[in-house]
Amino acid sequence: MNTDMANVIQEKADRIRDVIRYIRRFKNALIVIYLDEDLIDSPLFLSHIKDICFIHEAGLKIIMVPGAAKRIDEVLKNAGIEWQINNGCRITPPEAMSLIKMAAFDVSNKVMTAFATEKLTTVIGNWVQARGKGIINGIDYGTSGEVDKLNVDSVQTVLNNGFIPIFPCIGWSSTGKPYNISSIELSKQIAVHLKADKLFFVLPKAQITTGHFIIPAQTAVSAENTVPALNLDEVDEFLEKNACSNQSSSNKEVLQNEADDVPREKIFRLLSLAKEACKEGVTRIHILDGSVNGTIPCEIFSDFGSGTMIYASNYGKIRSMIREDIAGVLTLMHPFVNEGILLPRTKESLNNQLENYIVYEIDGAIRACASLIPYPDGQMEIAGVAVDKTCSHTGIGPKLISYLIEKAKKEGAKSIFLLTTQTADWFEKLGFTAADVSSIPAERKALWTPKRGSKVMRLSI
Repeated sequence: MNTDMANVIQEKADRIRDVIRYIRRFKNALIVIYLDEDLIDSPLFLSHIKDICFIHEAGLKIIMVPGAAKRIDEVLKNAGIEWQINNGCRITPPEAMSLIKMAAFDVSNKVMTAFATEKLTTVIGNWVQARGKGIINGIDYGTSGEVDKLNVDSVQTVLNNGFIPIFPCIGWSSTGKPYNISSIELSKQIAVHLKADKLFFVLPKAQITTGHFIIPAQTAVSAENTVPALNLDEVDEFLEKNACSNQSSSNKEVLQNEADDVPREKIFRLLSLAKEACKEGVTRIHILDGSVNGTIPCEIFSDFGSGTMIYASNYGKIRSMIREDIAGVLTLMHPFVNEGILLPRTKESLNNQLENYIVYEIDGAIRACASLIPYPDGQMEIAGVAVDKTCSHTGIGPKLISYLIEKAKKEGAKSIFLLTTQTADWFEKLGFTAADVSSIPAERKALWTPKRGSKVMRLSI
């Protein structure tokens, strides 16, 4: 078998392994999915429903919160009832509530019918106890409400029986009075009350990309110019920078052409809600472009998914290598060895240098590695740098190098060097400059060969 064919097979195998790993990781996990009203009326609606069924069959528990704003708009308009939106809440007179309730259940029934077509049982319920928002800053919110309490036990019973609960955007007071609740806010509250593992916001054109937003300098960006993940600090910085861009006419002009079809204000709101949800215990929140077919399973069953994930901790992390990592590190290095970028390593050699290696782990998978080797004369060598090619545009490599540089400084290194055959340009961007082979420690120079011709690069510290 030729090398190209072997590489293709390995790439396919890696994708399959990722899917199996995530199925194992998220089996019995709870996912709350907000599905925007524009998607429910789109050609991709049934495809999204089918994907959600696949996820459910893989052992994940699903709760659906369908957006109903479009249907409510239509019903109220036909009835000649006026309304206004303030802070994401619909303000209407009391006589509108019966129509709002009817519209919300219409949408939930449409979702239920779609699942029934896939032979999957769903339940629409009145599990939300609500209270009126009342008067805030002089504005009477009327029929608009917020979640007061959730009947958690009843929802858990539905989930444990293998059904999918569907939540209309309606809650009832303790006396039976109905209130209209924002579907987006409702999905966040459900995720918090039920301690969900994931909360998905799925809406059209929800793309956080370099063309649509101002991306902070240290934020990782994928090869497609999307932001795959943001931690809470990065969310704050992102919102701050883009708040400034909204006030700057020059920045507006730069982004306007590409941002016309992207719901910028809605994404800002989703990021704020995601931050709140993280702080209240939801592990991960995902913002997905629902106009892309397959975006939901892709987001669940791969490291960087298809959208933007917001997380508090325990996603990607640098740590010391342990013996159990050796097989994964050898697999990671294999394509780079084949290309002549890295020298071959063995299980024994890695085991002997265990204390020198660090790895970058994402959801239990080793996606990058590197080592820092000390020498008696005070020099230290960075070696064995490998980053999974699927992660090459996410900033993992520079993070590893920065980590090792700081480690070398703390350990009193006089200088840092490395040897490379094909990645000199990449290391130059990180501050390394060319040096002579004669400058490296004698024991390392003894291993250097003219045939391989590795370049020496050095960083003074």
